[in-house]
Amino acid sequence: MNVQPLARSGDRNPRTMEEARVMVKYVESLFNPWNVDALVDGFTPDCVIRFCDLPEFKGQESLRKFFTARSQRQKNYTLVKTLKSLMNDTICNTWEGQWEDAATGQKMAGFGCEVWLMRDGKIAVWEGAFNAAPVGAKGAMEGLLT
Repeated sequence: MNVQPLARSGDRNPRTMEEARVMVKYVESLFNPWNVDALVDGFTPDCVIRFCDLPEFKGQESLRKFFTARSQRQKNYTLVKTLKSLMNDTICNTWEGQWEDAATGQKMAGFGCEVWLMRDGKIAVWEGAFNAAPVGAKGAMEGLLT
């Protein structure tokens, strides 16, 4: 797959749904395979990360450690992101991913949603939530329905 560079007019936030869709797909491409340097470069130096049940963390170096740890644990990671909305400086998307857990060998699948607050064409605040489970297994929430 050829990855096109992120089309930006200067360092500005996407202004149209098409520009936002291009950005979301570009970010998706950086996970397939992992490109930690380019991922981190897409965030502001003072970025704030609120991801799942992790304590909030800040800054590109903390983000680099997070992405590096994930890339080592999530073997053969594949990801599909879908733009859901753009309003002013906020992009919302969903994602679906599959990977092999490097520690257990278990095939995993996940689904999540994220909100990106943009500044100068980069992600300044990343809020994400997702659920993951072994492929074919019941998810934790299914137990609530039985």
